[in-house]
Amino acid sequence: MIFKTEIILQTSSWQKFDKISFFRIYRWNPYLQLKPYFSIYPINFKGSMILDILLHIKNYQDSTLTFRRSCREGICGSCAMNIDGKNALACLSSIKTKNTKFTTIYPLPHMKVLKDLVPDLSNFYKQYKMIQPWLIKLNTVQLTENLQSKIDRAELDGLYECILCACCSASCPSYWWNSDKYLGPSVLLQAYRWILDSRDQNSNQRLQFLQNQSRVFNCHGILNCTQVCPKKLNPAKAIASLKFELNQLRGEKN
Repeated sequence: MIFKTEIILQTSSWQKFDKISFFRIYRWNPYLQLKPYFSIYPINFKGSMILDILLHIKNYQDSTLTFRRSCREGICGSCAMNIDGKNALACLSSIKTKNTKFTTIYPLPHMKVLKDLVPDLSNFYKQYKMIQPWLIKLNTVQLTENLQSKIDRAELDGLYECILCACCSASCPSYWWNSDKYLGPSVLLQAYRWILDSRDQNSNQRLQFLQNQSRVFNCHGILNCTQVCPKKLNPAKAIASLKFELNQLRGEKN
């Protein structure tokens, strides 16, 4: 990559050089006996989003660059990564070249890396499965449709939109150090979504599962999760509501 940069600088005029931006991207290949390193890519490409740049690099400069992507519309959550120090979706992050020539891209922080910009989300999805993210009906025989009022449906606004990109969980210091115990902002927001759903009949059991001190109360209200959410949701508020519900449940028992 350094060699490519040198060739461009030697064959381009200074006027063209002013239009070039540099993208410094974290690289690591588990099959090579190398420590993690950066590749620097010079780009003179009129793309609007970071994902456009990554696709341009993979298609025209370095086919070995590895990252996740799918929908390109901020719906799937696949392209979550750390861009200039902030967790975000590459497909929703615009290219900023006014104040700097360099853009630095890492995988989501404090997660195992499978390759380059691809984090290992196995533990994240294992925890998501633990909260049973589906409607549970205690009455298994139901001959009518499971309806919900407009008011009850409105209660889910700000919760159901979560796309499980893990930007919030990967920005949480409590999750960094206790990901084996603490469920993290994203999973807890999802847990609250199912507890709040009027069609679900398992709310008490869901709360009982969360009574474990580490699963919820390791949140210290730092609010990193709310700041980085690409869907503008408020996981911190959902966690605070969960804490209130759990404290209420404890009070009833005492």
